[in-house]
Amino acid sequence: MKLGELKPAMPKEKRTRVGRGVGSGLGKTSGRGHKGQKARSGGGVRRGFEGGQTPLYRRLPKRGFTNIHAKKYVEVTLTMLNKSEATDVTAESLLKEGIISKINDGIVILGTGSLDKKLNVKAKRFTKTAKERIEAAGGKIEVV
Repeated sequence: MKLGELKPAMPKEKRTRVGRGVGSGLGKTSGRGHKGQKARSGGGVRRGFEGGQTPLYRRLPKRGFTNIHAKKYVEVTLTMLNKSEATDVTAESLLKEGIISKINDGIVILGTGSLDKKLNVKAKRFTKTAKERIEAAGGKIEVV
């Protein structure tokens, strides 16, 4: 193989040449219709423009806000804890095992599912049912 024999992996699509005669199907007005704003070069209106009428995004009232002080906890269920190999469960051990993908402001243990083994769980928060079910299985909880 020589340098001149190289070809692209995917065949290149030919670019449509507009304004090249009536026989091409895209001659004269080049598929832009007759006159008007959209027919001109650089023509067209910006996104959300409604012809000078107050646009929808300005007619609707503002609602709500984002609390910059809100804590973002990663939710962990008892079913997820069952998958853990460790007896001392922490956010770091769950991350290492791939049960959770990130630790934001800590983890919260939810009481969804059932727990089959005795675990020592350390987390920022626990729901009431999660506390009951972990302690019923013989485990301990610790708020970090």
